[in-house]
Amino acid sequence: QVQLVESGGGLVQPGGSLRLSCAASGTIFSISAMGWYRQAPGKQRELVADIISGGNTNYADSVKGRFTISRDNAKKTVYLQMNSLKPEDTAVYYCNARIRRRSWTYEYDGWGQGTQVTVSS
Repeated sequence: QVQLVESGGGLVQPGGSLRLSCAASGTIFSISAMGWYRQAPGKQRELVADIISGGNTNYADSVKGRFTISRDNAKKTVYLQMNSLKPEDTAVYYCNARIRRRSWTYEYDGWGQGTQVTVSS
């Protein structure tokens, strides 16, 4: 079993900051990519940012310059530093990891349970 456990969500005022963390645990041979998605009420889940094992990153246009994704490979943890938050950033944020459990098995996408981020005055 592999678990992805998120933390760091909450309520913040516009212009404020939050830092999300997601730690993977269990039987894991490798993680090629980790990322964050979000889903607002009535909307589809969308990619916020992702990072591959080599360090290359990718961001949604709506968060470029405000959010920073990073990962600690030794800790199997991915972070999302969110600055200059806006009300439209309000959503449930989900951690995603592309996991290979054994050297001979296929990769699959693991998901966290989600953490609520609310930006409101």
